[in-house]
Amino acid sequence: MIVVTGATGNVGRALVRMLTEARLPVTAVSRHITATDVPPGVRTVAADLAEPAGLRDAFDGARALFLLVAGEDPDGILAAARSAGISQVVLLSSQGAGTRPQAYRHPVLFETAVRKSGLDWTVLRSGGMATNAFAWAESIRTRRAAEAPFGDVGLPFVDPEDVAAVAATVLQTPDAHLAATYTLTGPAPTTPRERAAAIAAALGEPVHFTEQTRAQAHAQLARFMPLPVVEGTLAILGEPTEDEQRPSPDIEHILGRPPHTFTTWAAHNTPAFR
Repeated sequence: MIVVTGATGNVGRALVRMLTEARLPVTAVSRHITATDVPPGVRTVAADLAEPAGLRDAFDGARALFLLVAGEDPDGILAAARSAGISQVVLLSSQGAGTRPQAYRHPVLFETAVRKSGLDWTVLRSGGMATNAFAWAESIRTRRAAEAPFGDVGLPFVDPEDVAAVAATVLQTPDAHLAATYTLTGPAPTTPRERAAAIAAALGEPVHFTEQTRAQAHAQLARFMPLPVVEGTLAILGEPTEDEQRPSPDIEHILGRPPHTFTTWAAHNTPAFR
């Protein structure tokens, strides 16, 4: 049995599907989840990573855990996993844990706990995800407009399907990825202006792009992010380091194929913007 936390999210939903297609038993965990959220035959458990004591049922009978950075007690989560007999943990972390550890202290906390857990572990550090463009969905649907800061600064955004595919591979072949830390990015940097244009091309209609000021973007992000993460995010978006702009070879190394381009992601997700 493989436990997938965040099973209704962009990565978790795809991972549950891939593991199920591989005919592996899966327990899908999210705070709010029902049988309609997952493929037939997948066990669902509504649980919160912020409350490790409530994870006993979710972990029961499992051998592996796909873990999100969520909650404040990674040691408690991992202790619950060990006591349930789980032997492998795959952590979905952030590239910022490596490039900007002072700003991304929460992922660093989880990475440290995983490495000290006594479990077999692999850390997946994701770059910015293509699904961040869903923040434009309403404005593109209603006004054919998109806005973002730093319109001409490029980053290699990654398709969550690729992140899920890497996680599925690692969960099925743990010995090949023991104690490894991978950085997962797209194949090439794209700018916000270019991403808006890719969505426009997929729609077959123009999308007007407006560049936000840093202050406007800060106010928008602060509605749903802790302030240190807002600062770290804006620093990456506006003044990325060489490492943050450089595409990683890890997805191709693990999957044997290049990661999806943003253009491919946009074509697959056109209905969200139509």
